[in-house]
Amino acid sequence: MSSSTVITNIATLVTNDPSSGWGDSPLGLIHDAAVVIDGDRVAWTGESSKAPATDNRVDAGGRAVLPGFVDSHSHLVFAGDRTQEFNARMSGRSYTAGGIRTTVAATRAASDAELEANLTHYLAEALRQGTTTFETKSGYGLTVEDESRALRIAARHTEEVTYLGAHIVSPDADDPAAYVALVTGEMLDACAPHARWIDVFCEKGAFDGDQARAVLTAGKAKGLHPRIHANQLSYGPGVQLAVELDAASADHCTHLTDADVDALASGRTVATLLPGAEFSTRAQWPDARRLLDAGVTVALSTDCNPGSSFTSSVPFCIALAVRDMGMTPDEAVWSATAGGAAALRRDDIGRLRPGARADLTLLDAPSHVHLAYRPGVPLVTGVWRRGARVV
Repeated sequence: MSSSTVITNIATLVTNDPSSGWGDSPLGLIHDAAVVIDGDRVAWTGESSKAPATDNRVDAGGRAVLPGFVDSHSHLVFAGDRTQEFNARMSGRSYTAGGIRTTVAATRAASDAELEANLTHYLAEALRQGTTTFETKSGYGLTVEDESRALRIAARHTEEVTYLGAHIVSPDADDPAAYVALVTGEMLDACAPHARWIDVFCEKGAFDGDQARAVLTAGKAKGLHPRIHANQLSYGPGVQLAVELDAASADHCTHLTDADVDALASGRTVATLLPGAEFSTRAQWPDARRLLDAGVTVALSTDCNPGSSFTSSVPFCIALAVRDMGMTPDEAVWSATAGGAAALRRDDIGRLRPGARADLTLLDAPSHVHLAYRPGVPLVTGVWRRGARVV
């Protein structure tokens, strides 16, 4: 028999369920609130004075509670770092996709134990900052053996695993066409059993539109659903391809035409924005305001990787999105929770409503707005994952 817990004396509860809250915010805010957890699920939300009796009681002390962050884009199975590359870039050298090869070499040389230790280190770091669901990718092996082992390691820690054999053309490959054949053939066969998603870096210096289409359609035929790195460094076909193939998300979305925005607004594909990448490369910021005003569903994620966005902090990305991408604090928090869930095609996370998974973050502040108002301050003071307090 499961044990029930009420968290009461919550100054502001973010439910992301507008029918539960007051006002017109999509966050479904409830003030002077409580939330009841029964087992691994949310059983009730509402005003503290109306909370039902439970087995256990936690006093939030007048702090804010919101859904656990959903990080729908990361690259956490890797070895080494690229400090020298970052230092050079901050000294004036521009970012290109070629730096990935440095991480490929280090990852191939690492043992399974080293890769898993690195993964769990950054997962623990993200959890302390309120992330309760994360997606992660392969993409730093680029051989059949190294890609499949990356996915096996990742699958021990999350169900949201993405096959990214098409990150760049392998340094060992003399012929890009032959490498695409490997990615869509033998490598896909080895990797598909360990993944839910398939991804491709559709960009100059990586894979063009025709190659990206071949990769994603082959993955769909194996039961993997598409997502795509699209329009990060330049205008290109990635976003249009994502919508055409009903990809769950088009990620980066920095360089968009009006037709790209219209396509995203008319389809189910989520535009996942990754401000850590722009911060770490001094690149142009995505125009979140343009997307939101057009009715596009937007997610915020970290893109945690050792080259272009070495941060596991969703709160940091929320602050960047508010400061530099035209988002309001409410929009940024929604995008980092419910938006991330939409990018993973999930409705059991990213919200606090009866039946949802009991993933909660407690802030040392009375409002979620403090995530942008006090950037850099470690505000997360409690985390529940699947109903159990883990921080």
